[in-house]
Amino acid sequence: MNKPNIRWIGSPHFSAASKKLKTIAIVNHVMSGTLAGTDSWFSNPSSKVSSHFGVGKSGEIHQYVSLDNPAWANGSANKPDWPLLKSGVNPNYYTVSIEHEGQSGDVVPEAQYKATLSLHRWLIDVLGIVPSPDTIIGHYRIDSINKATCPGTGFPWARLLKDLQEGENDILEVAVLLNTKEDFWAGADVAAKHGNCAIFIRPSTEAKKAKTLIVVGGSSIRQTDEILLSGNDKYDTAAAVKEYLG
Repeated sequence: MNKPNIRWIGSPHFSAASKKLKTIAIVNHVMSGTLAGTDSWFSNPSSKVSSHFGVGKSGEIHQYVSLDNPAWANGSANKPDWPLLKSGVNPNYYTVSIEHEGQSGDVVPEAQYKATLSLHRWLIDVLGIVPSPDTIIGHYRIDSINKATCPGTGFPWARLLKDLQEGENDILEVAVLLNTKEDFWAGADVAAKHGNCAIFIRPSTEAKKAKTLIVVGGSSIRQTDEILLSGNDKYDTAAAVKEYLG
């Protein structure tokens, strides 16, 4: 995937690269303002806030923080509704953030949509993210109280996910089904072995459609074309995954 045209702006607000974990999701935000205003605010030493990228209404893409470092956009969890959230770990350490110029109720212009789609596709490619409703999310999934509408009521979720998943039907040649979100890291290694195939969390009717299903944790869900990596507890499951990965 070709890298889109990205203008480096920079921000002094980021965490050390040593804190960066494997990126598992892209978190979308609305600026509640302009791209120029966000450039200025993220550059302000007193703001103590940043994201990795910003996308303007005219299609400009600005970058504030390197992908090697955590930005400071997603850190506070407040009544989250995101199954991949890791308890006790700052979400900034395993997510990448994109701000979008505009206000909550704005309809995203076509130029802005095409730019964010291009940016998402590139990030998915370079970070090995499988597009799904739990890996392409809004800030409201992490903070449902203070950011209840972020990235905005006009954000084109259905169109974005459809466009990101186009041409990905072959992913369901193989899929990984996790018993709980606690099995994600083991499941991610299994998915990587199969070209970053799709990952699902029980219950999931979509996972059953895969030609080959790899179940990590829990019991079997079908009789044929299934690989069960499970045990009596999470340690047995981890051992089964390790043996499978060789």
